[in-house]
Amino acid sequence: MRVKICGITKPEQGKAIASFGATALGFICVATSLRYVQLEQIQAVVALLPDTIDKIGVFANTSLEEITQIVTNSGLTGVQLHADESPEFCQKLRENLPDVEIIKAIRIRNARDFDKAIIYSACVDTLLLDAYHPQQLGGTGKTLDWQMLQQFNPSCPWFLAGGLTPDNVLEALKQVHPGGIDLSSGVEHTPGDKDLDKVARLFERLGARG
Repeated sequence: MRVKICGITKPEQGKAIASFGATALGFICVATSLRYVQLEQIQAVVALLPDTIDKIGVFANTSLEEITQIVTNSGLTGVQLHADESPEFCQKLRENLPDVEIIKAIRIRNARDFDKAIIYSACVDTLLLDAYHPQQLGGTGKTLDWQMLQQFNPSCPWFLAGGLTPDNVLEALKQVHPGGIDLSSGVEHTPGDKDLDKVARLFERLGARG
């Protein structure tokens, strides 16, 4: 199972989190976010990471040109679209960046949002299901209704996000079976400052699960 820790801002924390067992790190490329990082900060973290770690840039209603430029110059291996990007936009991005993983985040408010997720599954590599919040795009600490997700079975791999912590992740994984999990606020001291003790506890619990 993939484990993505999102909202990385500090090189040494990124390196430590990768050593714990994370398979992907996420970098917030949205200027209004408390976890926002500029190109130079992404480069500084990526320089310390092994090639086996996926490096995912998170964007929200950003132009094709800007996403392409940042990915090309930063060493990112994936793009996560976290706002109102259309399936057509995803397809154009795929044409611009044919070797980069494209993840579309869907904020789930009710069962009708699953239909939207199925539409996107045809034009991206991976889906990410996050909790809906009227003001924030992600990192809210709010969990999804896991029971509602039990029948979710798209044609592409997907991440479970939304309020996951070391203390509730095993319960979530009892109820749903994603290909990966994504954590941010659940392993932080403050936005962008990761709590390495919580990250270590997360991987201890995942390891004990077998």
